[in-house]
Amino acid sequence: MVGTLSGALEARQIPTSPDKVRADVQGTIEAPEGVLKITKITAHYYVKVPEGKQEAAERALAVFDRGCPVAQTLKGAVDIQHTWDIETY
Repeated sequence: MVGTLSGALEARQIPTSPDKVRADVQGTIEAPEGVLKITKITAHYYVKVPEGKQEAAERALAVFDRGCPVAQTLKGAVDIQHTWDIETY
């Protein structure tokens, strides 16, 4: 998911390296029918963007999962939640 987000940011002329995008990701494992499975993934992104690019970054963050192979594969089977903090430099 971070790779797809990075691509969406780069497409908006927002550099993503070095160390400008990172994520803390957590999965929730439950056994609702007696079998363990991942039921939820929460991803919190930390993005550093140049001054004047915050709005473009917010747009990318709001839609990048539509083009993310992982998110699209898990859609409907796993609840995926994205949150973010944007820092300008």
